[in-house]
Amino acid sequence: MSTPAAIAIGCSAGGVDALKAVLGGLDAKLSQAILVCLHSRSDTVDMLCQVLKRISALPVVEAIERDAVQSGVIHLAPPGYHLLVESDLHFALSIDPRVNHARPSIDVLFYSVAEVWRDALIGVILTGANADGAAGLRRIRQLGGVAVVQSPSDAEATAMPQAALEVAGADYCVPLSDIAPLLNRLCLA
Repeated sequence: MSTPAAIAIGCSAGGVDALKAVLGGLDAKLSQAILVCLHSRSDTVDMLCQVLKRISALPVVEAIERDAVQSGVIHLAPPGYHLLVESDLHFALSIDPRVNHARPSIDVLFYSVAEVWRDALIGVILTGANADGAAGLRRIRQLGGVAVVQSPSDAEATAMPQAALEVAGADYCVPLSDIAPLLNRLCLA
């Protein structure tokens, strides 16, 4: 694996608390772009951005169509749109059909970023109640990236991490409390 340039994180049921644990533990010195896809029933990510800004040492923003991906910034996928990263490192939003009953879909994001960053990418699957993200995490690993999966026994909803392990496997399968320290170690080594 190359030095990581980006981290992509996917979660669903129980994801807000999981994101708070992970993003709140990331080192302020991280220079990687961080892209987050959370299944949400909300029409906006404004409230989530505010919550995460209070606990994160890194800036938290909503990903906006055609904006450049920023290093050292946490970008949240907007509700109702698939989030993709183009080869010129700008965001694209799509209203294509739902994937795994979700838009934004973790698989769509993971497939997109796997092609862009290949072996310089870390994919992370946290708690969730469906299989979204499993195929995308497999693609990340196929292209040389690293897969981190929350231990299903530690997840609020076990289906998503379990599916990720079954479909993609993992380079690291660890409890939630160990994910931020692991990411810091991988990215700052």
